[in-house]
Amino acid sequence: MVAYFKSGGVYMWPLLGCLIIGAAYVIERLISYTLSKVDIKGFMSGLKTTIKKDGVDKGIDYCKSHRSPVARIIEAGLVAYKKVGPQKDALEEAISNAGITELAFLERGLPILAAVSTVAPIIGFLGTVSGMIHAFQAVAIAGEVEATLVASGISEALVTTAVGLSIAFPVVAFHVYFTTQSNAYTRMTESAATELITFLVEEKP
Repeated sequence: MVAYFKSGGVYMWPLLGCLIIGAAYVIERLISYTLSKVDIKGFMSGLKTTIKKDGVDKGIDYCKSHRSPVARIIEAGLVAYKKVGPQKDALEEAISNAGITELAFLERGLPILAAVSTVAPIIGFLGTVSGMIHAFQAVAIAGEVEATLVASGISEALVTTAVGLSIAFPVVAFHVYFTTQSNAYTRMTESAATELITFLVEEKP
């Protein structure tokens, strides 16, 4: 691996940086999305049952017992309900404001992954150009074309291109996956918020 790394030339170092950054953010995103998962139907069912049985204060405690961002957003809606009552506009505003803060984690790191997926192939192509320049310089100095003269330059070109594309491919795949998860989580949160507002306005617990 060390010999392979050295054969790529100086451009392998920034590619290594891209690999480390990309891997770090992929792992961080996987952990964040895993920790934020929640059975929204079960959560909302339990919340409404708690509110009907024990009141809004117990509903707030129920939300506090869950770690997910959805619970924090719903909790903000219940706190607002205690202050203003079943006023739909006020509840929507409180939930929307909480959502801006709590759902910010969904986008964290995605611009970095997008940048890595773009920069890595570019660095690889720069390595390709650099390798070809070295190969032609060797030919110019020797005055004739021999495979041994251009082999190292071509090797550098092929290695950096391959590594750059190899880094970009999984990073792009994970970026698409995380974007899909982010959109799904947002829709799930909006559905839960709508369900809560409808429940509070109609039931007036």
